[in-house]
Amino acid sequence: MPRMTFIEPGGRRREVDAPEGVSVLEIAHSNAIDLEGACEGCMACSTCHVIVDPAWFDRLPESSEEEDDMLDLALGLSRTSRLGCQITITKELDGLVVTLPAVTQDVR
Repeated sequence: MPRMTFIEPGGRRREVDAPEGVSVLEIAHSNAIDLEGACEGCMACSTCHVIVDPAWFDRLPESSEEEDDMLDLALGLSRTSRLGCQITITKELDGLVVTLPAVTQDVR
């Protein structure tokens, strides 16, 4: 089974199982990782904003215009920011590393 690593705001690294076909948001929730997802993954907020490790960013499918619009509302946006609800784990993403931003904001 693929694995992935979440880096929490304090720097703690949490490596977890990342089943194929499951979103980063769902993986966080199933492992009690504090990634909000206020809209429950329907891409209507930016509270599942994650910062993808640069080594992994170009391996992800391109973001949609809708995702980019939601990301514009995220605090602490970076060049490798994505919404966790829009990243689905595949075999190719085994080892994915994402950092949780220190602050999120729900502006639905």
